[in-house]
Amino acid sequence: MLNCGCEIEIKSREESRVLIILLSINAAMFIMEFTFGCLSESTGLIADSLDMLADALVYGAGLYAVGKSLRIKANSAMLSGCLQMTLGIGVLLDIIRRTIMGSKPDSVFMIYVSVVALIANVICLVLLSKHRDGEVHMRATWIFTKNDVIANLGVITAGVLVAYFSSAIPDLIIGCIISAIIIRGSVQIIREAKEARSSQLTIK
Repeated sequence: MLNCGCEIEIKSREESRVLIILLSINAAMFIMEFTFGCLSESTGLIADSLDMLADALVYGAGLYAVGKSLRIKANSAMLSGCLQMTLGIGVLLDIIRRTIMGSKPDSVFMIYVSVVALIANVICLVLLSKHRDGEVHMRATWIFTKNDVIANLGVITAGVLVAYFSSAIPDLIIGCIISAIIIRGSVQIIREAKEARSSQLTIK
């Protein structure tokens, strides 16, 4: 009975349940933030919404990897990191476009929508807390969700500064910071995924 694999099966079920909840929350928040980001012309909100989309994809990849081999989990984390990197670069390109063409972000939209997103991400972080030191595919979800909370706080701050200074510059600056956070997180998890794959090859 000690080697029946029951503990692994229970752990896999727990991971799957958490990832399904996180995937649902982030998909819903992406739609909401992206919609309001476009309506309010906020680079920060759009950047944060794309971060939500990237996280939803990360959770989907992590869900696929649950219960599978270490190699598949490492590949899932690698894919997650690459998706995050792509979206981070996409945010930078949008910031450049808005800097050239100009924008007038709505600070009220920015603040209220970001507060809702912050609450959603804190819930996700709490759900993930017991898995933060788990295998690489779960560590990836923890890293990206933790970065999301920082990004939400950044957009709220930007909204306050946009209202105070009547300028789009704080929004653009926060967008750049969020992009940097996304890219930094993607580099970190890609590195961990490579290390996991290397250790797998060494064991073989």
